[in-house]
Amino acid sequence: MRQRQGTTRLKIATYNINNVVRRLPNLLSWLAESQPDVVCLQELKAAQAAFPVSAINDAGYHAAWQGQPTWNGVAILARGTEPIVTRRALPGDPDDSQARYIEAAVRGVLVGCIYAPNGNPHPGPKFDYKLEWMARLAAHAGTLIVAQAPVVLAGDFNVVPTDADIYAVRSWARDALLQPAPRKFYHELLAQGWTDALREMYPRNAPYTFWDYKREAWSRDAGLRIDHLLVSPVLRARLANGGVDRGVRGQDGASDHAPAWITLREKAAVPKNSKSRRRAG
Repeated sequence: MRQRQGTTRLKIATYNINNVVRRLPNLLSWLAESQPDVVCLQELKAAQAAFPVSAINDAGYHAAWQGQPTWNGVAILARGTEPIVTRRALPGDPDDSQARYIEAAVRGVLVGCIYAPNGNPHPGPKFDYKLEWMARLAAHAGTLIVAQAPVVLAGDFNVVPTDADIYAVRSWARDALLQPAPRKFYHELLAQGWTDALREMYPRNAPYTFWDYKREAWSRDAGLRIDHLLVSPVLRARLANGGVDRGVRGQDGASDHAPAWITLREKAAVPKNSKSRRRAG
């Protein structure tokens, strides 16, 4: 899908950076080349005070983040503007201290940045937590649908939605990412009205977003699609383009994920003298 000259579009990306301090050069290089307007980062693996905000500001981005030492951590970057934070955690469990969700308004769109639990080993407490967390995500996502808000839920969902989203099923059959229960939660999100943007763009062969460090997965293109961008119903008609910057995965010192992104068309204006009461966009 080619972009028309003279149109304004919003480019929203998600990138599991897998340690934002260690891979800061990779991140800054990609930001300079791709120039997304909004970026959801996951797996910061950095305490709140250790987030490299100065370097990101120097690159032209403002940031809101929820850090955590060693594990987890999520951030939303916005080019040339401040993200307005609306949530720093999913509702439903005030005792959950894992930094896995942050939500902010940016340029007229509400963006939820997601780092869902991996859930391995399966079965076990980590898998139970994964299901409980995803249930809370589904409940919150449902309230956003009811509000008819322009929302993008973007991040590492740690779910392979279908067997078409993985290079081979047999070697991963016991993994938490492919189990029926997480897949059920993911498809329940779609049933609420969310659109899997990359699947919408590429109905037959949506691009992989993750290649394990082990077993030469990258060189064999033994990938999985676990990083997703879900758009609410009011944004579906504004989908213009999307893809995965897979070359980033092959760079020195790269994360095991590649950035995935979409672009949204500018919201259409309703003529003042129009008798139509249709929702714009």
